[in-house]
Parts: sequence; structure tokens; C-alpha cells
Amino acid sequence: MYDSLYAAYLIYFNRDRDYFECHEVLEELWLAKDKDPRYKGLLQVAVSLYHFRNGNIPGASKMMRYAVSRLTGLADRELGIRMDMLYKEIEHYAAQLERYREQPFPYRDLTILIADPLLQEQVERTAPEIQPNVPQRRGPQRSAKHELKHKQHGAE
Repeated sequence: MYDSLYAAYLIYFNRDRDYFECHEVLEELWLAKDKDPRYKGLLQVAVSLYHFRNGNIPGASKMMRYAVSRLTGLADRELGIRMDMLYKEIEHYAAQLERYREQPFPYRDLTILIADPLLQEQVERTAPEIQPNVPQRRGPQRSAKHELKHKQHGAE
């Protein structure tokens, strides 16, 4: 069985296209897994797409280059996904982002193909438990509980 945070990442990435939330859940897993570079690379793919979708081309380009460098040389079916296909896609995306100023292109989402049937089953089983964020967060936000606490202390 895969970590539940990894399954959540794949759901946010493939189903919701919520790249901010991808960052949130995978960063937690990355830290728990002793900063495993594979998770950092996947995190950076999501951050790159988040930046590109929000018009930050330099940030998108930088993050995609970092993702390519972290995910190079991995097994074709690393972490239960088609890493070989993802790597080819992000390598191409990174090259396009490098030339964006001279050759602009429209934003497009990526899909991470799941290779391991056990991971696919876990994602399908977990998906109904994860509600999409509508609207999607565009940056760090305080929780409602934190906001209430902040208001209470500010009133004193």
C-alpha cells in the first residue's frame, strides 16, 4: 500500500488539477520521507504547473527544470506511476517554457498515468473521501479555526 498523502497528491493532480493542494500534501510526505528527491520532483511538477497557469513563466520554467533534474534516471514505473512517460512530458514542457518568450504556447495540464493496479485501486477508493477545493486556493491561507482565534485575540 502507498502512503495516503501520495494517493491524495495523485487525486489532486489528475482529477482536480489543484496544483496548490498537490504541493501541500506532497511537501508533508516529502518531509516525512527524509526529503526523498522523487517526491520533491513530483512536487515541483505541480508547482511549475501552478505557476504557469497563474502567469508566472519564470517560476514555472525554474520549477520544471528542477523537476526534470530530480526525476532523471528513475525506473520506468517508479512509485507506481509511468515515470518514463511523465519524464518525457516534463522534459518537453521544460524546453517549451525555456523558449516561451520567443515561442509562447497555451497552458496545458499534465496527467500522471498510474502503472500499479494496487495504487490505482487505492486512488479510486480514496477519491470520494477527498472533496475538491472550490474555488481552488491560490496561495497559503489560514484555516477558519486560526482566523477565529486571530479575531478573538485581536478584539482583546
